[in-house]
Amino acid sequence: MATPPVPGTGMPGAFSGPQGQAGREVNTASLCRIGQETVQDIVSRTMEIFQLLRNMQLPNGVSYHAATHQDRQGKLQEHLRQLSVLFRKLRLVYDKCNENCAGLDPVPMEQLIPYVEDDNTKHEDRSLLNQLHLANEERREIVEVNKNLKLKNQQLKQIMDQLRNLIWDINAMLAMRN
Repeated sequence: MATPPVPGTGMPGAFSGPQGQAGREVNTASLCRIGQETVQDIVSRTMEIFQLLRNMQLPNGVSYHAATHQDRQGKLQEHLRQLSVLFRKLRLVYDKCNENCAGLDPVPMEQLIPYVEDDNTKHEDRSLLNQLHLANEERREIVEVNKNLKLKNQQLKQIMDQLRNLIWDINAMLAMRN
């Protein structure tokens, strides 16, 4: 059972001075729900504002109706005022949630997720880890073999270039002898 809302703000009585202290304190979960609803209201009001702006015509003199324009402008101003109230309400909820959670120690996310570990999982994890190590070793060996292969290819290319030059020189000498 929550405290009745304070008129004009829509917030529970926990946010007002003496009345909130006399009433029951609102828990953080309900504050988060109120915050979520407020954010949804903000989004819907913003969508309505954009809808009004899209439908609003500029007063450029063509088919201009002053009364219609004033009416739409009044609606727009009202939506903007309500949006401002919703943002203030969201700020109050945010501040109150931070105040409620200030004394709590942060808990790592891993501890919040329930996890049951059995022997099969440990064995599978170990075998996966072993496979990973073997794959890494194999990759390292392949990289080293590729490096050695490139070095040998460079040496063979140098030898082939030297042979080509030697054959060229021999052919040149034979041609000059004739």
